[in-house]
Amino acid sequence: MLSIACVVTLCCFCCTQSKNEAPVITGAQQTEAYLHLLQGKRVGILTNHSATIGDTHLVDSLVALGINVQAIFAPEHGFRGTASGTIPDEIDPKTGIPIISLYGQYRMATDAMMEMVDIMVYDIQDVGLRFYTYLSSMYNMMESCARNHVPLVILDRPNPNGHYVDGPILDTAKYRSFVGVIPIPVVHGMTLGEMAGMINGEKWLIGGLQCDVTVIKCKNYTHQTLYELPIKPSPNLPNIRSIYLYPALCPFEGTPVSMGRGSDLPFQVYGHPDMTGYDFSYVAMNRRDSTIRTYYGVDLSTEPSNEEIFKDGFTLKYVIDAYQNLKDKPAGVDFLRENGSFNRLVGVSYIREMILADKTAEEIKACWQDDVVKFEKDRAPYLLYPL
Repeated sequence: MLSIACVVTLCCFCCTQSKNEAPVITGAQQTEAYLHLLQGKRVGILTNHSATIGDTHLVDSLVALGINVQAIFAPEHGFRGTASGTIPDEIDPKTGIPIISLYGQYRMATDAMMEMVDIMVYDIQDVGLRFYTYLSSMYNMMESCARNHVPLVILDRPNPNGHYVDGPILDTAKYRSFVGVIPIPVVHGMTLGEMAGMINGEKWLIGGLQCDVTVIKCKNYTHQTLYELPIKPSPNLPNIRSIYLYPALCPFEGTPVSMGRGSDLPFQVYGHPDMTGYDFSYVAMNRRDSTIRTYYGVDLSTEPSNEEIFKDGFTLKYVIDAYQNLKDKPAGVDFLRENGSFNRLVGVSYIREMILADKTAEEIKACWQDDVVKFEKDRAPYLLYPL
């Protein structure tokens, strides 16, 4: 599945390509391809800080071009990408445009909100994981657009984890939530433009609704392009290393173990105050009680190599390591609570059961290989870029 991606050397925090390759051009950069769709219309934009054209934000660019932007819709972390927790509505101080939060009282644009616009634009940098909520926000906006007959323009961006597929397909009957809204693997390997086509094609919107979607494709991008983001997509994914480790470390959100939030190395370490036998420690804020604590565990910020991370894919080995260390200690009592968020994040019940039964990461991974094969076959008609 990884082919040449596993042997490419990574470099600076930008678009990583060889000297002979043309640079990736995002959908937003191609204003000539979509400006005519917006002219003379009331435009809504679901976006955040990552929607840039060079050094200028998409909203500022469109306003400067005379586009009537009626409303900005903000996902998790807000329009500026720095917020935590629920987000209130506000007014953008630079443009005076109202910012409507879709991570507060509402997670989906209401019919009243949609009456403000004639056309909607989506431009947010994603990282290619089922539980990364920008995908859920796009799904919800597709439903709102479909219900209100508002066309949606998606300005596509590369997927930094777009070179592989891994993990179980979400059991939507049991674990559908805002961190998993459609039946796809943890690592889906698609851009959000491609995913929008699959959502429509597979009729995953409620009631089989269909959204009128136009995707402005990236240029010079393939699924083997190792694309490093010019702007961090959310507060706790500060660099490409954290983005590559995110699939394996995010399940810790459903356990008492820290994955570095509040430290200098978010999603590049894991630990717990009661873990023993480790030389490494770090200081971070406990997300449950906001106290500053010392955590003992593992530093992944430099090792293993990126190539090894790609080979591991979505692996449970770090979660299993922490569980084995803590299972006979007080923290082990609720390490994988049956009704906690762990199952919602991984998307199935058998992973928790197998970890508690002391199965290995390799034994668990073998259980979802059929899911990977099925999904790769099902997604094929919707791919917009070469594999």
